[in-house]
Amino acid sequence: MRGGAGRAPTRAGGRGRRQARRLALNGAGLLVALFAAFPVYWMITTSLKPSGEIFASTPRPLPAEPTLAHYRQILTGNLIPGVTFADFFLNSVLVAVTTVLLSGLVALLAATAVARFRFKLRTSFLIMLLVVQMIPLEALVIPLFLMIQRLGLYNTLPSLILTYLGFSLPFAIWMLRGFVAAVPRELEEAAAIDGASRAQIFRRILFPLVAPGLVATSIFSFIIAWNELIFALTFINRQDRYTLPVAMTFFFGRDDTAWGPVMAASTLFTLPVIVFFLLVQRRMVAGLVAGAVKG
Repeated sequence: MRGGAGRAPTRAGGRGRRQARRLALNGAGLLVALFAAFPVYWMITTSLKPSGEIFASTPRPLPAEPTLAHYRQILTGNLIPGVTFADFFLNSVLVAVTTVLLSGLVALLAATAVARFRFKLRTSFLIMLLVVQMIPLEALVIPLFLMIQRLGLYNTLPSLILTYLGFSLPFAIWMLRGFVAAVPRELEEAAAIDGASRAQIFRRILFPLVAPGLVATSIFSFIIAWNELIFALTFINRQDRYTLPVAMTFFFGRDDTAWGPVMAASTLFTLPVIVFFLLVQRRMVAGLVAGAVKG
């Protein structure tokens, strides 16, 4: 009896410590989330403030007189004569979507080959995938510019698509390799015994099982193609083919900066990324968890 009475407070104390630890972790997570969300909140509220409020000596957390004037300015006015914000937006969408589709297809095929077949220099190829990611992208600007010129792709959107494809493939192949390797070979062998062709095995068995990993890698490819500035500014000299990151630079002048339009354009610039994340959120989490457990 005396021993049982002594163990009860111990269990209660252990439960209390676990609850305190859980509360501390939740509180820390909340602080990190607020810290990460504050710039987005400030960007949106600033885009809704009149110019007078933006430059006021006492900043306000919320606009006193909300206005959509900055959004109308960038959507109806021309940043460059003859070119609208929608043109820049469509260029970015075309480059990003094409990059995601091509990188997903090529990476999945390459990862399948690396994970399922044994061939000469296979290990060297895998090592090169890691080495390539260590090279600073800025060191490749001049060599890639000369290559793009010789290929006749200067001032074209395919020059950006090919460049971003090269940047995203090493990471995508390396990550998808783990997902393909985690699929049991017995499933493919059973389907082959039942008469399925290689194409049917790939489409009906392998592809559905590695789809979460494909979503996770596509997010990486999308962010690269959507946010990149240096190569877009170097390879494109025609104003009607600029992407959104290049268009954003026109709001920054030598003497002043139009912060209202900058924040409005940044909000519109961020929306596609948020929508893309919301659409693939479930598969992205499943892919990251599966990669962490099985990779």
